[in-house]
Amino acid sequence: MITPVILSGGSGTRLWPMSTPDHPKQFLALTGDETMFAQTLARADDPAHFTAPIIVANARHQALIEAQLGGRGATLLLEPAARNTAPAIALAALAAPDAILLVMPSDHVIADPAAFQAAVARALPLAEAGWHVTFGIAPDAPETGYGYIQMGAVLAEGVQQIARFVEKPDATRAAAMLAEGGYSWNGGIFLFRADAYLAALDEHAPAIRSAAAQAMAKAETKAGEGAGVTVNLPDADAFAAAPSESIDYAVMEKIARAAVVPVSMGWSDVGSWDALAALNATDAEGNALSGSVIAVDSKDCFIMSDKLRIAAIGLEGFTIIASGNDVLIMPKGRAQDVKAVVERLNS
Repeated sequence: MITPVILSGGSGTRLWPMSTPDHPKQFLALTGDETMFAQTLARADDPAHFTAPIIVANARHQALIEAQLGGRGATLLLEPAARNTAPAIALAALAAPDAILLVMPSDHVIADPAAFQAAVARALPLAEAGWHVTFGIAPDAPETGYGYIQMGAVLAEGVQQIARFVEKPDATRAAAMLAEGGYSWNGGIFLFRADAYLAALDEHAPAIRSAAAQAMAKAETKAGEGAGVTVNLPDADAFAAAPSESIDYAVMEKIARAAVVPVSMGWSDVGSWDALAALNATDAEGNALSGSVIAVDSKDCFIMSDKLRIAAIGLEGFTIIASGNDVLIMPKGRAQDVKAVVERLNS
């Protein structure tokens, strides 16, 4: 049995104005009828293979999460502060120290769940043997917004040792790696034994293990709103002492027994409006339109509105997003700059 660990601490600022700190992107139905959080739950919903999930989330989103559970049992670990993925996963490992953990971000899209399930099955024997396994996304473009994994020796059918991690490259380096082959995108999904992860923290990031352990030892536990829902509130002061590090920096890049399962499964981290635009169907002019939108003599535009009526005339290559009273207008290709807008609004 595998215990799903769903990480839901992100604020989704790159998808402003629809995604906000109070209602981030994982709780929005941006890629279908269900939210990305609900889609993540469904990927690990087979009781023959998976236990009830552990959800590590921002405390302000408790009501949103419980509304999404749909009658499922779950353990909610509500972070008192955002400390990145390594401490968040440490809380989950301490909550289920004898489990095999499948760690999944709550805001990713996987168009082919069957391919994902097959990849998990290939990874499971290595995880049982104490390896930390990640899932390498088959690259289809020289993306500069992702980290890369160079794949090494074959460990089993469909599983390879990680030769090295590569930081987010510039365009020239990304194109060279794509041409060379043998690289995957680092998708941030992991499978490993909880005790192996805690042992790796003891060796490579003891301050994270110590802070998480103290936070869980002093945690307040209460019943959630739904049947089978337990809420744990780790101690705020103890957890605040944890260094803010990703699992990649704290553990994966430092251990010897790190493996990757390369998989093509229609994955997207929906990390920008450009990424979301690529997931939407287009009309004959290449426009992806959603909501009350009219496009006249326009092409290659992505226009979405949840309330306002938008009329676009004579535009090419624009993204327009309207949510409530906020409207975002930008040329395609500038989606990474949305974060700067949010920072200016916050200041």
